Amino acid sequence: MRTLLVADMHLSSDTPEINQGFYRYLEQTAQGASALYILGDLFDAWMGDDLLDTQHPLSAVALEVIQRLRKLSDDGTAIYLSHGNRDFLLGERFVNACQATLLSDVQEVELEGVPLVLLHGDSLCTQDEAYMAFRQQSRNPEWQAQILALPLEQRLELAKSLRMQSGDANANKAEAIMDVTHAEVVQLMERYGVATMIHGHTHRPKVHDLTVEDVPAKRLVLGDWDDQHGWDVIIEESDRPEPRLRQFSLATPPAA
Repeated sequence: MRTLLVADMHLSSDTPEINQGFYRYLEQTAQGASALYILGDLFDAWMGDDLLDTQHPLSAVALEVIQRLRKLSDDGTAIYLSHGNRDFLLGERFVNACQATLLSDVQEVELEGVPLVLLHGDSLCTQDEAYMAFRQQSRNPEWQAQILALPLEQRLELAKSLRMQSGDANANKAEAIMDVTHAEVVQLMERYGVATMIHGHTHRPKVHDLTVEDVPAKRLVLGDWDDQHGWDVIIEESDRPEPRLRQFSLATPPAA
């Protein structure tokens, strides 16, 4: 038995190599896994499930993703999805079409015998005050309802504008501000009583060793996917299961 975790594919109609690499990963790596956890930013932007009813180029990508995740689910792999900072408007229709389960913003789980906490990771970047203010606004159900009531084309333009603003703002921020706050990490792990955390978002893949309540702990950070490489965490059932962070070629992802 094995569980796989990924994040930050940022799929779009402009990322054909990543899209195809993700499809190969589902076919060649995720096939036969007990579960696949997608910890946010599956898509580079998502502005409402009604996109699926249109001829927009992203719709074709999304429908292909749905078909492939649904097949994986039909074959026995449980699918779990988390909202990211780019696709927080993924809704019930999309999740149900994939035969997936939507995770909480912070999810406590036990995978192959390992108790841990999962999240996208943006909520840990508390030093980035401007982003945290936007995050609070964008997770508000009333704000989301107002956005989803806009015509789709207007929402897509808004997404483009937000990405440009984010890029401009990040260019002027110190690197440390855009990373997680260590104290926030420790506090969250203490709250849930776990010694392992897995997240994405920062695009800084690494296994961090830390101490939580005088106990050795680990924080595994998933990397973002590019045209050539992807990242995952694999947890395999054993006497002493240990989550492992892996980088792999999209042309030849790890065999199941």
